[in-house]
Amino acid sequence: MFDYIRNNRTIVQIFLGLITLPFAFWGVESYVRNSGAGIDVASVGGSRITPQELQQALREQQDRMRQQLGRDIPAAMLDTPEVRRAVLDTLVNQRVLALHAAKSRMLVTDAQLGEIIQTEPGFQEDGKFSRQRYDAYVASQNLSQGEFEQRLRQDISLQRSIFAVREGAVAARLASDHWIAALQEGREVSELLLKPEQFAAQVKPTPEAVKAYYEANRKVFETPELLRAEYLTLSQDALLAQVSVTDEEINSWYQSQAERYKQREERRASHILLSAGKGAPDAEVKTAKAKVEDILQLLKKSPNDFAKLAKQYSQDPGSAEKGGDLGWFGRGAMVKPFEDAAFSLKENEISGIVRSDFGFHIIKLSAIKAERAKPFQEARSEIANELKRQAAARKYAEVAEAFSNTVYEQSDSLKPAADKFKLTLQQGPWIAKDSPAPGLFGNAKLNSALFADDAVKNKRNTEAIEVTPKTLIAARVLEHKPAALQALEVVRADIEKRLVREEALKLAQKSGEATLDRLVKGEQIDLAWGTAHSISRVSAPGFTSEAVRAIFSGNVAKLPAYTGVALPNGGYALYRIGQVKPFVAGIEDNPRSKSLREQYARIVADEDFSAWLAGVRARYTVDINKAALESKERQ
Repeated sequence: MFDYIRNNRTIVQIFLGLITLPFAFWGVESYVRNSGAGIDVASVGGSRITPQELQQALREQQDRMRQQLGRDIPAAMLDTPEVRRAVLDTLVNQRVLALHAAKSRMLVTDAQLGEIIQTEPGFQEDGKFSRQRYDAYVASQNLSQGEFEQRLRQDISLQRSIFAVREGAVAARLASDHWIAALQEGREVSELLLKPEQFAAQVKPTPEAVKAYYEANRKVFETPELLRAEYLTLSQDALLAQVSVTDEEINSWYQSQAERYKQREERRASHILLSAGKGAPDAEVKTAKAKVEDILQLLKKSPNDFAKLAKQYSQDPGSAEKGGDLGWFGRGAMVKPFEDAAFSLKENEISGIVRSDFGFHIIKLSAIKAERAKPFQEARSEIANELKRQAAARKYAEVAEAFSNTVYEQSDSLKPAADKFKLTLQQGPWIAKDSPAPGLFGNAKLNSALFADDAVKNKRNTEAIEVTPKTLIAARVLEHKPAALQALEVVRADIEKRLVREEALKLAQKSGEATLDRLVKGEQIDLAWGTAHSISRVSAPGFTSEAVRAIFSGNVAKLPAYTGVALPNGGYALYRIGQVKPFVAGIEDNPRSKSLREQYARIVADEDFSAWLAGVRARYTVDINKAALESKERQ
C-alpha cells in the first residue's frame, strides 16, 4: 500500500483512465443488446460483445487520452493484444454489472429521476434548470426524451449498486492508524552517488569487443525503412464544401418541421417549501402542513410579502435566499403536482397548498412567456447547416464505394479519383515502417498498406482505408528508402561509447555493493556524504520509489544504518540513515493524516468492490474469443 501512494503518478492515472470506461449516460440496454454480425470477441451470460463495440471503446479511449495529454495518440499505441484485452475486460465487467442491476430490479422513481435531471449542472443556466440545454443535449444523443430518460434511469440503478458496495466498506481504525503512522514515520538520510562517469576512465574497449558488439546488434544499427506518399482524403466533412441548399429547400424544411421551431410556453414562479418527503413520518407531515397553512394565511393578508416569507420560512436551499424564485421553466421540468398548479395560475396569482414528493408548496406565478414559433430568419442559418450536413452524409454514402472502386481499378495513379471526386492531392511527411507518425498517417492499417510490396514494389495505390469514422484515405508511394545497415566504421565511435557506459555501470554498481557490505559490517570508511534530508514514505522529494523502499526496509536497530540501491538511470546510491523519527501524536489534528485516512478508506473500498465484482462475475458464464481479440483483421 505504501507503493500504491508513492507510485500514483500522472501517466499511471492516464493509463487507468484508458481501461476505466465511463458509465455516465450509457443505457443498460446498450450493454445487453445483441447487435452486429461476425465473430464476437466475448459473451457474458449469453449477451454478446462484438468487435465493433470493442473498436468503439478503443476509439473513445484514444480520444480521451488525446484530451488528457493534449496531443495525438497513435492508434498503434492502443492496437496491442494487452491493451485490447484490458479494454475488453472492462467491457465484460460493465456487462456483468448491467445484468446484475437488471436482475436485481433496482428501480428509480419518476420523482428521483426528475430531481437528478434538474440538479445536473450540465442542464443548468445561471444556477437554474434550463429546458433548452436539456433538450439540446438529448437531441445531440440522437434519442427521444423518453429513450434518454429510460437509459439514464437504468444508469442510475447501475451506479447505485456500485455505490452501495463501496460505501459499505469499513476501514478498521487500528489498521488505518498503523498505516498512517508508518507512512509518516521520518528518517534522516544522507546520500552518496556512485556515477558511471566516475569509472569511465577505467574502461578501454578493444577492437575485437567493438566488432563483436556490432555483429551481435546489427539490427540496432539499421536505418529504418522510410517512405513518403501522396494521398487523397474523402470525408463527410470535406464534402460539406461541395454541397449547397436552395432557399426553397430551407423554406420547405421550416414548414415541414414547424413543431421543432416552436418555443414552448414557459413560466416563472417562486415557491415556499415546507419539507415533508415521500415516506416521512406522520408527525413530521402534520407539523409541516400546519406550518404551511399558517404561512398561507399570512400571504392572504399580505400577498406582497411573498419573497420576505420565502426567505424566512422556505426549506428549499436553492431558492429561499432568492425569495423563492425558481426562474423560467417549461412543461416537464417540475414534478407533476407542482407543474399542474403552476400552469393553472394567472400572472401574480398565489396558489393554495400543493403537495408533492418533496413536501408542501405555496406557489406564486411571476410571469408567462407564451408559446411562439421561432421566426424563419432566426432559424434560417441553423436549417441551412442542418440540410448541408444531411446532404454531405448522403453524398458520402453515395460516393464512398465509388471512390474505393476508382482507386482500386485505376491503381497506377490517384489523379483519376482526384478529378472525378473533386479532391486535392496532398503529400505526406516521411514516415517509418511500424512507427508512430503524425496525423492520419498514424493509422496502423494505412502504415501497413503503404509498406506492403504492392505499394512499394508494384507502385500501386493503396486501398481506400477508413482512418477515422466517415474518413477514407487512399495513398500512393512517391519515394522509398529501404532499411540499410550502417558500416562499422560509421558507428564505431557510438559503439565504443556504449561499451564504456555498460562497463562503467557494472563497475559503479560493483563498487557500491562492496562499499555497502563494508559499512554494514561496521568498517569505518571516510566518505563524502551529502546533506542530510528528512523524508517519509509519502514525502521524499528527489528520491526514487526504489530508494524509499530500500531506506524504509533497512534495519535501523543500530544507528547509523546503511542501505543502497541501483539507480534506474545508471550508477549506485548509498544511503546513511542517521535518525528515525516515529510518528506518534496528533493524528486527528494533522491535515495530512486526515487525507491519508481518506485514501486508506478508498483503497479498502476499491479492494472490497473488486472482490464483490469478482463474486458477481462468477455467476455469469464469460467466454473470451482470443482469436478474434488478437486478430489483425478488425471491423
